[in-house]
Amino acid sequence: MPTYIVLLGPPGAGKGTQAKVLAEKLGLPHISSGDIFRENIKNNTELGKKAQVYIHDGELVPDDLTIEMIRDRFSRPDCVNGAILDGFPRTPAQADALCKMLKGFGGKVNMVPFISAPDNVLIERLAGRWTCRAAGHVFHGIFNPPQTPGKCDIDGSELYQRDDDKAETVTHRIQVYLTQTTPLIDYYKNRGVLVEINGFAPIEQVSMQLLSALK
Repeated sequence: MPTYIVLLGPPGAGKGTQAKVLAEKLGLPHISSGDIFRENIKNNTELGKKAQVYIHDGELVPDDLTIEMIRDRFSRPDCVNGAILDGFPRTPAQADALCKMLKGFGGKVNMVPFISAPDNVLIERLAGRWTCRAAGHVFHGIFNPPQTPGKCDIDGSELYQRDDDKAETVTHRIQVYLTQTTPLIDYYKNRGVLVEINGFAPIEQVSMQLLSALK
């Protein structure tokens, strides 16, 4: 039976990093809903054309269209043993649709790791990012500081902080995520597949928690 994992976690929790670790360890593809949209639009598929209309108008892509894109992605050979989903589902209604779709592949959502960390830690991780104006090289005031404050180590250009990396914006993003995701967390908790992971721990320890939970 294939293994399907849904990764949840607020911005800054390290979800993307852990998705890559899991994908490598389990031999499963890491599938991001955003990547699926971009791929279909870039390749001008019928699904991509339909999605582009909504995105162009600033609207959310309907659930049924998103599910069709994911179904198409899951039908490829690299997903024969399952997949790791990131960014979908976002609501209990989408989770229901995913459940029905997975039955067609002879599977179900086996585990939903919710990687969390205290808000102050998430803000520190996200709000310390600085980007160089010339080529977009990224530094961090604490974890990866430039050798010369305010200057890129690689090309010497000025470092600046993007609006979405500023503390007040980061705080809002985290609050919005948690508000929107709480019903989904409860949904999977009630089904006995939610596993809470301490994202405050070092990366290697977070990976060990995830792999241990899978056993």
